[in-house]
Amino acid sequence: MPSFTLSPPILHLPLRTLLLPPLLLAMATTAALFLHSDVDIALLWSRCHARAQIPALSRVPLLGTPSCFLVSFFHAALDSLRSRAVMAAVLAYVGALATVCTVEAARRCNRSSGLIARPTVWWLLFNLLGGAVVWQLVIVPAFLHRAKALVAAAEEEEEEEEDDAVRTAEERLEDRTLPDSEAVAIPIAVAVGYFVPSALMLALHSPATIGIWLLFPLYVSIVRQAVRYVVERIRRASPVSIHHESHWQCVVLVYALPIALSVAAHVLLLWNIARHDDDRKKMTRLTASFIEIDVQFIAFTVLYWVFVEAGWRVPLAMVAISVVAGPGAGVCLGWLLRERLVKYGFAGRKARGEEEDGRVGEERPLLG
Repeated sequence: MPSFTLSPPILHLPLRTLLLPPLLLAMATTAALFLHSDVDIALLWSRCHARAQIPALSRVPLLGTPSCFLVSFFHAALDSLRSRAVMAAVLAYVGALATVCTVEAARRCNRSSGLIARPTVWWLLFNLLGGAVVWQLVIVPAFLHRAKALVAAAEEEEEEEEDDAVRTAEERLEDRTLPDSEAVAIPIAVAVGYFVPSALMLALHSPATIGIWLLFPLYVSIVRQAVRYVVERIRRASPVSIHHESHWQCVVLVYALPIALSVAAHVLLLWNIARHDDDRKKMTRLTASFIEIDVQFIAFTVLYWVFVEAGWRVPLAMVAISVVAGPGAGVCLGWLLRERLVKYGFAGRKARGEEEDGRVGEERPLLG
């Protein structure tokens, strides 16, 4: 069992204290974006409101102006080779976050939390409206609240007799499992629902492809449910729950694509910086820097989140991997380390935890 020189803050700090840094980060994000604002952004909104920008979209009742503004904003942000290289890295990072959040949504232990188990609404809110602030005020607080509840439940059960504690540790590890059909559904949903629209947006950077991409949370949810339905109907074996990080096949299926695309985007960005001059015009610089600032604050928030749940090793690993292979790979590989550490913190910290893990995870076959 891993030993901690410093225990994760989730084990000993009250929830109110843990929620203060995300609140401060939300305030800092708002201030940074406000200070970086420019009259050209307001003019872009005005052109959409006056129906002079993308008339076919801006004339739609009620939603026309905000939709036109979002599409025009991203269209400007993609209007150069340098900005598309930057956006490739950003999109790979967001795809990695979508992957790990979908995995967490599928875990048995998170079913009672509506925000975690049903992520489509807050992913839409993030993509269409709030950006990093949604992570800081909605997503991360929901996960920290759930983690604190799991820690409290584990501590209560460990106060019982030893035999009962061993039994409940096994049950708690079982709670970190997910349906084996998700091992197929999650990677297909993220690939088809997120990465395909992202690739189309980068390649064509047209208003139509941008508009399609903006609704990717809906596609991920629909494809995930459809694939699960098909798998459960055509399978021959009975469905089981698996701790998917205990199966190398599952790990490859779920994380191979976001890691590979992160590496590719990272190499593309470094190559573009080394071989090409910055070809961004003023509006492209302005919109792209808005996105960069927002993503930087998301990264700070995610690093804080995993530090609170798993200690200092995971954020340090994420940063180190991100430097070499891109932030998307840092998230995915760091998440595997996070699960290994959280499994002991939330699923019982007794010496027998690892022995029980072998029974729950490794002896169960993938997809029955």
